[in-house]
Amino acid sequence: MPTLLVRNIALLATFDDGGREIADGAILVRDNVIEAVGTTAELAGRQADRTIDLSGHLVMPGMINTHHHMYQNLTRVMVQDDTLFTWLTTLYPIWARLDDAAIAVSAKVAMAELIASGCTTSSDHLYIAPNDVTLDSTIRAAGEIGLRFHAARGAMSRGQSQGGLPPDSCVEREEAILKDAERLIHTHHDTRRHAMTRIVIAPCSPFSVTPGLMREAAQLARAHDVHLHAHLAEDLDEEAWCEAAFGMRPVAFAESVGWLGPDVWFAHAIFFDAAEIAQFARTGTGMTHCPSANMRCGQGIARIREMLDAGVTCGLGVDGSASNDTSNLFLEARLAQLLQRVAPTRYGSEKPGGRGGFGGSPGALSAREALTMATRGGARLLGRDDVGHLGPGMSADFIAVKLDQLGLSGTQRDPLAAMVMCGPFRVSHSFIDGRQIIADGAFCSLDVEALLAEHAATMRRIWQ
Repeated sequence: MPTLLVRNIALLATFDDGGREIADGAILVRDNVIEAVGTTAELAGRQADRTIDLSGHLVMPGMINTHHHMYQNLTRVMVQDDTLFTWLTTLYPIWARLDDAAIAVSAKVAMAELIASGCTTSSDHLYIAPNDVTLDSTIRAAGEIGLRFHAARGAMSRGQSQGGLPPDSCVEREEAILKDAERLIHTHHDTRRHAMTRIVIAPCSPFSVTPGLMREAAQLARAHDVHLHAHLAEDLDEEAWCEAAFGMRPVAFAESVGWLGPDVWFAHAIFFDAAEIAQFARTGTGMTHCPSANMRCGQGIARIREMLDAGVTCGLGVDGSASNDTSNLFLEARLAQLLQRVAPTRYGSEKPGGRGGFGGSPGALSAREALTMATRGGARLLGRDDVGHLGPGMSADFIAVKLDQLGLSGTQRDPLAAMVMCGPFRVSHSFIDGRQIIADGAFCSLDVEALLAEHAATMRRIWQ
């Protein structure tokens, strides 16, 4: 098995149980697994087939994106100033034109954008399947690009004729959804440690599927030991819809269909009360914070500080490329930190005298907590113990950022915090499963120019 020694790292942030940050650090990789982590001096006697000098770089675990809709980079900057439900109902008919080739190229573009901004593992929630669209095309794209991938088989089954939000042209039959989900599990789901591909069962949202599909999806997932994912408590319109349709709030609905537990994580989870936060903590149910998208659609601020304090597992997600318009996990970590600091929670206070506005707390979320959400938190959401931190036996997924650049000048006191508080940045080097994907800021094998040309041609074909 080939070996790789990365040495002379200015700062190696492991995010291990002890939170070790190693000056003049080094990593020894054998094949696709980390064999040793320490100082350059400690690993000096180790022989390796290849040696890389990362003097002047910060190295940390690759970040984990736990919520995305990759196909949406074909509809960026559309519906710029409307609420979520208007945004969705405007875009549903446009997304109904997609085909499998469009899904494939949009996935490659999204994956490249993620990797360039520090992501090494990502989930993708593909919940619309018109024409010949399949989840398989996104799995093939991840294999070509080299991204560790959790492919979420999303679905919408409750069209407008049944009281749902999406048009009937965008929904599928529930029997077909479940049959395809089982096919995908048998074809692609890899349960081995260091697996590059896993399947997630992911009905879209309470307002686009039936309770029956939610229950059957949970049963199918648990029969095959795969995780469950959906949107929940993303918008006040959703809350009103659930109360009208089911006579209960979104979290109570999730509980009623068997969707709470350590094998479940939800995107957004903004509109929770204290009891619902406690219920998530008690049941081990997780959530993905998507700060950019939540601000883009004017939805609200998730109560991350309270969730973390209660013991809820929280990760980060870029969300769809049409509700965020970019895919940069460094940016999500930065916005997560800043947004919690202005959040009107019990950690802040309303200004006196009725002048309006809220006071925040500058200590509501630290830079390291934000990066922990992007690494260890994401790994826990996906049910993985092989990614999210750096140490012996862990997958060789790590990134390096060059510290000698304009945006990082003056950050020598704390370069790790600078990854959040400055920037956002592109990585100088990226390794996934022991394979170098980016070297000196450029992709090693991906022809980005040709990919962008293919994406532009797809745009012309789909939207003409």
